[in-house]
Amino acid sequence: GGTVSEVEIHQILTAARARQAGFLEPSFASIAGVGPNGAVVHYTATDGPDLRHCTPNMPLLLDSGGQYACGTTDVTRTWHFGTPGAAFGAMYTRVLRGHIALDTAVWPEGTPGFVLDAFARQHLWRAGADYGHGTGHGVGAALNVHEGPMGISRKFEIQEPLKEGMVLSNEPGYYVPGEYGIRIENLVLVRRADVGTTGGKKFFKFEKLTMIPIQTKGLVNVEDLTEGELDWIDDYHREVWEKVGARMADGTIGKEWLRRNCDKIRRTHQQ
Repeated sequence: GGTVSEVEIHQILTAARARQAGFLEPSFASIAGVGPNGAVVHYTATDGPDLRHCTPNMPLLLDSGGQYACGTTDVTRTWHFGTPGAAFGAMYTRVLRGHIALDTAVWPEGTPGFVLDAFARQHLWRAGADYGHGTGHGVGAALNVHEGPMGISRKFEIQEPLKEGMVLSNEPGYYVPGEYGIRIENLVLVRRADVGTTGGKKFFKFEKLTMIPIQTKGLVNVEDLTEGELDWIDDYHREVWEKVGARMADGTIGKEWLRRNCDKIRRTHQQ
């Protein structure tokens, strides 16, 4: 019945990763920000007056990753264990729509990452909102979790084209200083897109690498999503369940949590 502090969240995550085969070390210090601490983009929890504990009435922004012999992970999810306000749900929905828009983008060879940045920001811009960090960074293989020269941001000087085999993050967000932060991050792999062409030019798309549910229950304004976006959510969670659920023991709390969070989204008003 007790609460868990931001520092304890990092410790629990690191211990869980350490039990996995091939684990080397965290890829960075976990960013576990409850409520207003989630609005600090690179927040690091320490024992002190700003330390917060998870409660049902405040969101948790959790950004973490690990270095493994086979590669590097980096994932962010925003969770709410109670009833969020309408403004939070509206902005969470816009962030998720931007994440989906970037994930489903298709582009011709030679395209640098800054060209794709607006895909992720468009729904925030329509509400007069934005975020101050880049949308995506390159990721090394058991090397740097932030690795160039590729990236997805508004920085026009990032001219490196996105090429087949590159791994990047897809992480739009929204932050209200003193209140909360929202960020949804997956790692994605650049792959060839089979879209046909009349000029012989190659086209590319993203393949999702991160397999962790994205919270929708109680957070997403379903009426604001298109059928295509709803399909994306269901298809993603089906893939998560098939790939991750098969690795989990039946009857465990963890597998039941995964099943609940991979259920099909209810295509009616707010869940």
